[in-house]
Amino acid sequence: MAIISMFYGIIVSMYYLNNKRHKLPHIHVKYQEQEVVLLIPEGDILEGQLRNDKLRLVLAWIEIHKDELMADWELATKGEKVFQIKPLR
Repeated sequence: MAIISMFYGIIVSMYYLNNKRHKLPHIHVKYQEQEVVLLIPEGDILEGQLRNDKLRLVLAWIEIHKDELMADWELATKGEKVFQIKPLR
């Protein structure tokens, strides 16, 4: 697993070689005890839940960084090192 960004207590990560369980491009997002898996670049929820205010922040971040997220997904599915993505400010 690689943490690709952190902002407002939210941790965004991407797992290496993680295209077996969820074959679609996605990220894992944690905030306190909550975790959600979101499709990229759409931001649709695959599983889990996240407080609405935090989810809105993550969805805005995805929209801003969708190209970078897709590039990281390509790297991660090949087991290659992913890049950090700027946090939401």
